[in-house]
Amino acid sequence: MGLLTYRTAGESHGTALLSLVEGLPAGVPVEKEFIDGELRRRQGGYGRGGRQKIETDQVEFLSGIRLGKTIGSPVAMLIPNKDSRLDDLSATPPLHRPRPGHADLAGSVKWLTTDCRETLERASARETAARVAAGALARCLLRQFGIEAFGFVRAVGPAASGVDVTPDNWRELLEARDLSDIYCPDPAASDGMREFINEQKMAKDTAGGVVETHVFGCPIGLGSCMTWDGRLDSRIAAGVAAIQAFKGVEFGLGFEAARRPGSQVHDEIGYVPSRKDLPSLGFVRGTNNAGGLEGGMTNGQPVVVRGAMKPISTLGKPLKSIDLNTKQPSEAGWERSDISAISAASVIMENVVAFEIARAMLEKFGGDSLPEVRANYDSFLATARRLPL
Repeated sequence: MGLLTYRTAGESHGTALLSLVEGLPAGVPVEKEFIDGELRRRQGGYGRGGRQKIETDQVEFLSGIRLGKTIGSPVAMLIPNKDSRLDDLSATPPLHRPRPGHADLAGSVKWLTTDCRETLERASARETAARVAAGALARCLLRQFGIEAFGFVRAVGPAASGVDVTPDNWRELLEARDLSDIYCPDPAASDGMREFINEQKMAKDTAGGVVETHVFGCPIGLGSCMTWDGRLDSRIAAGVAAIQAFKGVEFGLGFEAARRPGSQVHDEIGYVPSRKDLPSLGFVRGTNNAGGLEGGMTNGQPVVVRGAMKPISTLGKPLKSIDLNTKQPSEAGWERSDISAISAASVIMENVVAFEIARAMLEKFGGDSLPEVRANYDSFLATARRLPL
C-alpha cells in the first residue's frame, strides 16, 4: 500500500483531461454516479459562462476498476473535452497581451515566449474537473467509514451567510444548498450574492467570494505533529491554495483567532461516556474554533476550512496591459470566461479537502485491501477506547 496521490493532465481546449489516482486499496466500491454528479455541480452555479453549456463532464475509467470496485492498481479517469480546438489557430490564436491576475505574463517569461496561449490553456480552471474527479473517487473510500464532506458558498462581495453548520443540521443544509443556484444554503444570502454578481455583469466586471467545507466523522489523530509536512492542516492549506484564483485559506476561526485573547479561542475539552463509541471517542468541545485540527492532527471535531477566491481575471472591460511583442501599452487579452465561478469553487474545494483527509486516513490505517484498512481502523479505535492500557 503506497501513498495516496493524484496527478492531472490536459489543457483547456485539448481533447481530454486525465486524472490518475494511485494508492487506493483494493475493494473500494466506486460510485460513478456520485463522481459524475460532482462534475456536474462543478459546471453549474450562477454567473458561469458559455463553456458550461458545451461540456457535459463524465468520467471514463481506463484502469484500476473491475466490476465497480478498485483493484489496487492506479485508477485512470478520462474526462473528454467537447470543445477541443487547441491546434485550431482561428479558435485559439496566439495571445500577446497578458491579463493582469492570470498566469499569462509569468508563464510566457518562464517558457521564453511572447505567446501566452500554452500557459493560459494549462493554467485554466478547466483542469479542476480532473481534481474534482480525484476527490470524489477518494470520497468513495471515506464514505465506507462514515466520513462525509459538505461544501458551500459562504460569501460573495458584501453578501454573506451567517448559517451555523453542525453535525446535526448539515444534511438539511445540503438539501437547501442543492436548491440554490449559488450553492449557498441560506436563501436570503443567496439573493444578495446573486444581486452582486448581476451588478458585476452589468459593469463588465467579475466577482469572487469565500467558500467553506466541513468534514464530519473523522477519527482523532489523522495527520501528525512530528514533521512539518506531516501536519494535516498544512496539507489541506496547500491543496486549497493550489486551486486556481484562491488567495487565502483559514481553519475554524482563522484570522479572527489573532484578534481574540486565548480564553476566547481555545476549545475546552469534556468527556461524555455515552459517546465513546463514536470516532471522537467521547471527547467533546463546547466550541470548534480550531476547526477540528490541533497540532496538525484531527481532534474528533468536524474539520472546517474556508478559502478565499479572487475575482476572475478576464474582464469584459479589459485592464491595462502591454503587448509582449512591442512592449507598448495595450488592453489585456480577452478569453471566453465567467462573471463568477464561486459556486464551482465550493465544489472544487470540497473535493480537494476530502482527498487530503483520505490521504491521511490511508497513512494511518492503510492496507492493500478495504477489509485490511477496516480492520486497522477498528483495531485503533478499540485500543484507544481502552486507554489507559
